[in-house]
Amino acid sequence: MMTIQSRKVALIPAYCPDKKLIALVQSLKETGFTVVVVNDGSKTEQDEIFDAVSEYAAVLKHKKNMGKGAALKTGIKYIRNTFAAPYTLVTADADGQHLPEDILLVCKKAQEKPGCLILGSRMIGKDAPIRSRIGNGVTRWVFYLTTGTRIYDTQTGLRAFSSGLTDYMLSVEGERYEYEMNVLLHLRQQNISAEEVPIQTVYLDNNASSHFDPVRDSFKIYKEILRFSASSFLSFIIDYGLFCALMAITGMTVLSNILARIVSATINFSLNKSFVFGSRVHILQAAVKYFLLAVVVLLFNTCIIKLLITAGLPYMIAKIITETVMFIFSWTVQRLFVFREAKT
Repeated sequence: MMTIQSRKVALIPAYCPDKKLIALVQSLKETGFTVVVVNDGSKTEQDEIFDAVSEYAAVLKHKKNMGKGAALKTGIKYIRNTFAAPYTLVTADADGQHLPEDILLVCKKAQEKPGCLILGSRMIGKDAPIRSRIGNGVTRWVFYLTTGTRIYDTQTGLRAFSSGLTDYMLSVEGERYEYEMNVLLHLRQQNISAEEVPIQTVYLDNNASSHFDPVRDSFKIYKEILRFSASSFLSFIIDYGLFCALMAITGMTVLSNILARIVSATINFSLNKSFVFGSRVHILQAAVKYFLLAVVVLLFNTCIIKLLITAGLPYMIAKIITETVMFIFSWTVQRLFVFREAKT
């Protein structure tokens, strides 16, 4: 008899699925999973499929298509309100790309490491569809540059986590495909680790069943990432312009760098708190931390730029090199220290 401690819950968001969903749900049920399927506003032609699925799973329904992120949140809320913790929850796609044995594999890993997000990582090879190779490759590169975290398969829908992470999953913004990327973007901010488990790569009919729109949904995914860079770039432009102007007027390196930094830092703080991190940390608390960081950055910044100019580099080039060196350090500290919200 299944105990609460050993409960395994599989959550499958589904939009216009084919009959492969029936076989998947039946197999998961036989493997010992409690299965929850969310019908995300599918067409009436799929009603027969969902009727068959209902023999093996709880089927929730959106009256209209709301997006994968919304469907996942609907399922997670239902699971949280229906089953007593602890349990392990696995999210999987409805198109047959995630095999039952791999779903069980990531579930077991999550049971071994409660509090850790387990990702079923597909090793993308040359036989993968071109849009999958390009999409995963670009996203992986941008994600690493932005967060400093290496995740091979950032777009995998096969994920497992313990019941203790459900509140976090529900707090992440995003209603469509961007939701899954947002979950990864904010992990470090919440002190949640992620671990990848290799799974089999299955592409059916050249991935034709995927409802991922390469243009529309990629924009939504990258929009969240690009926010992290846009604020720093704008602040850099302001800082760089003021520095060059003040240098032309005064010829004083240290004074020009300090004044330019004060103005750009003030603007950067405002943008980062509201636009980038959406932080609810009290403004005074965040401002104190940001000021301490700004002092440290300014000291290093000034020392490096002075050293480069003394070494013979033109001040414009020295400024660019210095800002490039300090960017990752500043961003990481802001994300993990300045604007990080305390866990409740």
